[in-house]
Amino acid sequence: MHERALVRDLEQLLEEGGLRGSFLVRDLDTGEELALGRPDLPYPTASLVKVPLALATAERIHLGELDGACTVEVVPGRDSTPGPFGLAQFRHPVRVAVEDLLYLAMALSDNTAAELLFESTPPELVADVLRRVGVRGITVRHGIAEVATTPLGALDPADAHLALELAIGAPTEGHGHPVCQLDVTHASSGSARAYVELLQEVWRPTAVAAPVAARVRGLMGANMLRQRLTPDFASDSAVWSSKTGTVLNCRHEVGVVEHTDGQVLAVAALTESLVPAVVQPGAEALMGRVARGLHDHLRAR
Repeated sequence: MHERALVRDLEQLLEEGGLRGSFLVRDLDTGEELALGRPDLPYPTASLVKVPLALATAERIHLGELDGACTVEVVPGRDSTPGPFGLAQFRHPVRVAVEDLLYLAMALSDNTAAELLFESTPPELVADVLRRVGVRGITVRHGIAEVATTPLGALDPADAHLALELAIGAPTEGHGHPVCQLDVTHASSGSARAYVELLQEVWRPTAVAAPVAARVRGLMGANMLRQRLTPDFASDSAVWSSKTGTVLNCRHEVGVVEHTDGQVLAVAALTESLVPAVVQPGAEALMGRVARGLHDHLRAR
């Protein structure tokens, strides 16, 4: 199929499924890439910010600025950041090492672990690391706690659609939004291209120390949230490493697929749903189908 026809067909699939978004697939060795939508358009990235947080934290541990074995006390209620997984669900105090917080933040997308990491490596330091390694287009404006306190959390589950209807219907032409977590001038944000650039540096490091890049690759490989792109990319002949991000009607995933024949491709899928529903397995599957379609076409070039 001709490339333009493929992209057009995939765009139609997204529209029919109630999604819009930006997708980018890149061969990390040749630089060849294929995009759908506007890959330079910034989106509120929610938990995707944990990838640059992990990079900055791993670098500071590598440089001796942080002690990865140092433990942090976590008291439920006092130190918890809302989230469905991990430390937010604990009932009793616990002490966790910094390196283990890093694992929880990436593998389980644990918001409490990420917020504690942001306390030792604040957003401005994470942004400094991104600038130093040459990654542009990703903003890190705040910790994860602000992302976790959306209007959705204040509503009864039966009224969740009200928050989603607001999320869907109120963006401005400039991608601003009255809901601060969706306003790219306020929230941490990034584009599909910017996150692919970050993955390029992690998998093919030039400015990042090799042990730091390896640590981040390992953390992304440990990701346990595997309902979006994983079914389309993980197999006996391919290893998929990724990170998801979710806030209100935004569903994202960025990752790298390493094929046994040696080809390595980065994939970024940043989407917004136009359907006011919290649970949308069809949207998750559609993201994977579209990303896989772009991947397969690029791989066959």
